[in-house]
Amino acid sequence: MPAIRNDPPSPDDALSNMVAGNGSRSTVRLHQLRYFIAAADYGSFRKAAAALAIQESSISRRIRDLEDELGASLFVRYSGGVRLTVAGQEFLRSARHALRQIDIGVTKVAAVGRAEQGLIKVGIFSSLASGFLFDLLRTYGQRHPNVKIDIIDGSPPEHVAAVRNLNLDVAFITGMPAWDGCEAEHLWCENVFLVLPADHPLANKPDLGWADLASERFIVTDGAPGLEIHEYLVARLADVGRKVEIQTQQVGRDNILSLVAVGQGLTLTSEATTGAKFPRITYRKIEGEVLPFSMIWSDRNDNPACRRLLSLARLMARPAGGK
Repeated sequence: MPAIRNDPPSPDDALSNMVAGNGSRSTVRLHQLRYFIAAADYGSFRKAAAALAIQESSISRRIRDLEDELGASLFVRYSGGVRLTVAGQEFLRSARHALRQIDIGVTKVAAVGRAEQGLIKVGIFSSLASGFLFDLLRTYGQRHPNVKIDIIDGSPPEHVAAVRNLNLDVAFITGMPAWDGCEAEHLWCENVFLVLPADHPLANKPDLGWADLASERFIVTDGAPGLEIHEYLVARLADVGRKVEIQTQQVGRDNILSLVAVGQGLTLTSEATTGAKFPRITYRKIEGEVLPFSMIWSDRNDNPACRRLLSLARLMARPAGGK
């Protein structure tokens, strides 16, 4: 049979019970703690009531209720005011700590709600070297410096699945398709560029079209956006009646450009990549080729920092003078 405790709970135990809610005990009454601390600071119920702009009787009654719940007197009352008992001195430390933690929590939550703090997970399919996405993330970072932005490379299907599962807050991908379970909005377009060695015969050709590329060898990465570039090349060169030669390389987006420089083949990229300068390669725009880019997100996502990013993206994508 468990031992029965007849001694009153310590002030720390009582405060913990009120905060957490223990059995039949009510949850913490923050106004009681605030009244108690004010009375302790002013040494008077009357002065504390005046400072808090409430009736003196309200402070007296709430502190008496608090003492009854704790099972210990917190103040000695006398004609000139009040002074803390030994139990009251112990409880004051706990009460101050509890309110300080609550105030810190309220401040943090409010900051997250205003997008002053937080985390956004962003999926990208375009280079961050320049262009709309670079400008968007730079501007957002300047306006919300305490929001951390995690950037995740990937293909559109990978990003869509992550957005649906709320593993990504937002993704910026090519095209304007409708994706089940996601919201989508077209934001900007980029020209398509050919990446070729600086000494390649096509480097100085005034205008480049697909017919100029029909006999060239291309290389793509085995990750994003390699598959999409492969399909893009096949579709475009089929229109000019040529079968394209494409080799897949197990390298990343940057190293594929270095392979172009050493003569392993040509590749395609979007306009944003042209902001990255690599030795011994050049970028040439393919006439008439434009890639649309969209942002996708879930309407179930309640991340305030993400909502601010969506709003900023819409604002920056809006044409000058548009509404």
